[in-house]
Amino acid sequence: MELCTRTFTSSLLSNSFFSSNKSLLSANANTSIFKFNSLKFSSLAPHVHFFQPFIVRYNSFSSPFTVSAAASSSSVEVGTEQQDRLPAELKVTETEKIKSTVKLHVEVPPLVIEDCYKRVIAEFMKQAKIPGFRPGKKVPEDILIGYVGRQNVQKATIESILRRTLSHAMISVSGKALQDSVRIVTKFPEMEETFSLQEFFRYDVVFDIAPEIKWIPDNNAYKNLKIVVEIDSDIDAQIASEQEFRRRYKSIGALKVVTDRGLQVGDIAVLDISATTIDQDESNVKSIPSAESKGFNFDTEYGDKVLPGFLDSIIGIHRGESKSFPLVFPETWNQENLRGVHAQFNVECKELFYRDLPELDDSIADKLLPGCSTVEQVKDLLLQRCLEVEQTAREQATDNAILDQISKMVEVDIPQSLFEEQGRQLYGANLLEIQAKMKLNEQQLASLSSPKAVNQYLEHQKENITNLIKQNLAVGDIYRRENLQFATEDLVKEVENSIAEFKRQNQEYDEERVKNQVQEILEGAKVLEWLREHAEIQYITR
Repeated sequence: MELCTRTFTSSLLSNSFFSSNKSLLSANANTSIFKFNSLKFSSLAPHVHFFQPFIVRYNSFSSPFTVSAAASSSSVEVGTEQQDRLPAELKVTETEKIKSTVKLHVEVPPLVIEDCYKRVIAEFMKQAKIPGFRPGKKVPEDILIGYVGRQNVQKATIESILRRTLSHAMISVSGKALQDSVRIVTKFPEMEETFSLQEFFRYDVVFDIAPEIKWIPDNNAYKNLKIVVEIDSDIDAQIASEQEFRRRYKSIGALKVVTDRGLQVGDIAVLDISATTIDQDESNVKSIPSAESKGFNFDTEYGDKVLPGFLDSIIGIHRGESKSFPLVFPETWNQENLRGVHAQFNVECKELFYRDLPELDDSIADKLLPGCSTVEQVKDLLLQRCLEVEQTAREQATDNAILDQISKMVEVDIPQSLFEEQGRQLYGANLLEIQAKMKLNEQQLASLSSPKAVNQYLEHQKENITNLIKQNLAVGDIYRRENLQFATEDLVKEVENSIAEFKRQNQEYDEERVKNQVQEILEGAKVLEWLREHAEIQYITR
């Protein structure tokens, strides 16, 4: 039921409220999803099976009869096969560079084409079972081609050329191309149409490179930042500890049915709630599903957390009684479609309880917090815990505010391959978290890891993913500009911890990618430390 001023469920607010809101604070803009302080190195997202490997994708590339299972794929892995020597040199020319994308034109000489053709014929010779010829016996080439089909031999030869020459063609730009960004853009039918054993074979390759960052207004923009960090009042350690103490005290009290009076502040009511819009034209009156609930457990001590006026309207209601009253949703309401809406509420009180609380003395200290002997000790320990939470949350909010600001200070053209890689990593991390909580079965996991599900996530989270990439690139640029460093032993330790966690969860991992991820996090932590030291930070409570 959407009666709450914050995002609470319609279940009983009292038992879950404080624990779920201890970190309710944010920066002066939308809270960033790039969080160094909250990242645990052991939770780095494994590159689970549904991620795309580092492949080269072809446009309309397929072969109905292929040399091998590997060759039948519509993609070729770069660097996965041992690079053999070619009988002649390739001619590779950079034809254009548009922003972060580079295009290469590759020309393959006839000597290489002929060598690939011979290999294809030899492979077909091994595999083909031609009537009248014993297995392994040499078959005349014209008979073999007639049996297999000239077009299929040509397709397989083109595949072989691409597979053997691509890695050679990329040598000239080694270290520049972003992983998972190399793709052949010449369409396969075009290759077939121009193919000849005696002529040069040509195709075009494009790949993405690391984008250049432009700081606004200049390269010193990130220095001496002025940051405003908004902190929710609920995170205040003193307030939070008092609320937590009250929650614990209430939890040891017995709930008893109210029989001789109406609802008072402090009671718990079980309510059935419905609501409709108010309109002079009765034909336009509509129900408001998000404001309806059956069996809503309402702790009246938290009446300030629900729709303004709701609690006042039901004070005095008896068990079994119903009340009807109008309310207006504030213009600041979370749901935009309800802002300013005039609604008629109908509320029925199904049950009414009060808490029979024990005497507040040292005899209940151990029940409030195991190991404590006095109420004061309970309060002191709770305050200490809340101070730690407040400090962590304050640091996190500061980091988020800094990252949010620097992402707005850079202009960068983000390659699609980089966007997809970052998005898939985020989606993989989310899926692993869901899997850990819900224990998905194979069918559910397959559905959630399908290309359709991943692409939908990339589309819906486009703004967040883009913002995260800008933050990452900005942090990396600052790290290099300021010549920051971290201890090598920290990298080794955290990589070992991460790999140990992967093994514990029986997850596959790429050690080099884990190392790169950990390195990025350590670099990010150093940058944030440097930025905090050089920034002017103002904290305001809301």
